Amino acid sequence: MKHTIKELPESERPYEKCIREGESALSDSELLAVILRCGTRGVSSLALANDIMNYMKESSYPGLAGILHSSLSDLRKIHGVGKVKAVQLKCIGELSKRISSAAAKPALSFHHPDSIAAYYMEQLRHQEQELMICMMLDNQNHLLAERLLSKGTVNAALITPREIYMEAVRCHAVSLILIHNHPGGNPAPSRNDILITDQIYQAGEILGIHLLDHIIIGDHQYVSFKEQGMISGYLE
Repeated sequence: MKHTIKELPESERPYEKCIREGESALSDSELLAVILRCGTRGVSSLALANDIMNYMKESSYPGLAGILHSSLSDLRKIHGVGKVKAVQLKCIGELSKRISSAAAKPALSFHHPDSIAAYYMEQLRHQEQELMICMMLDNQNHLLAERLLSKGTVNAALITPREIYMEAVRCHAVSLILIHNHPGGNPAPSRNDILITDQIYQAGEILGIHLLDHIIIGDHQYVSFKEQGMISGYLE
């Protein structure tokens, strides 16, 4: 695997294989090799890609998901990965999340929690700390803005109804949907999640700004407070 790409048989070269059989025929290492374009001194892009994938096997998130969970300094520990290639790898991860969101956006409907969960799934399911996002809607149920409200642990000390509704008033929102993630992968609401959601909902009813739903994102799964009958006032 230390041969240059040109020294490999044509049938084993990722570029030629992609042209001949299509991109879906490429292995994870071959896809990485094509994107990285070149290796390092004495190591082909394919060999470097294999080294990267082998390194990820030893991480908490084996496979391509390991790239999303690795910092720039983590990636630079891999032999042959310098600053430029580490940035390339991080950008591959970010691009994959944005492509997923873009693909889900046409189906996004504020009537359907599953479409909202699909829109945020790749953005949030790999996060290693909790993020709270607020979608703010006008009286025609159009999205006015989305705001990252907190980063860390979602609790009463970090996120309060006052902060949320100050932002909602600033955006002239008439309704809100909250989304946050559980890094452990299990989207079941905690007691604290339920308490905070109720506080936010009650405050909104007083102000005339309705909390329509609170969606918790896990690993390829979600929980909608509205679907579970834990909140009122959802779009009919």
